[in-house]
Amino acid sequence: MNALDRLVSSSFGAIGVLATAAFLEAWGDSFFQVSFYRSSGLGRGLAFAAGAIVLAGYGSVVNLPRWDFGRLLGVYVTLFFVVAQILAKVRFGSSPTLPIYVGGALIVSGGLVIALWQV
Repeated sequence: MNALDRLVSSSFGAIGVLATAAFLEAWGDSFFQVSFYRSSGLGRGLAFAAGAIVLAGYGSVVNLPRWDFGRLLGVYVTLFFVVAQILAKVRFGSSPTLPIYVGGALIVSGGLVIALWQV
């Protein structure tokens, strides 16, 4: 059992790994945003390469543990939404609009249903 498997064996550890994955995915996407729309020349290439490296890290964090990722998807989508909104504000100065708040409330509610509903 590798270190990530041991970490995700607890609920707290699994949420921590999912939050890390959400951050890496949103951060990697933000590098692509910079590469495509906010830079040129060498800066564009560096931002693109950084995005690829960070997204490879995200893929590793999500896929190395032996867990039922489908069952955790609701929690992950919720974490990704929250992290993406924070990164959009911090990195690009983009504040959520009312539709994003309303849609986000639905995303968070859905994530809670998926995570907490016991069948």
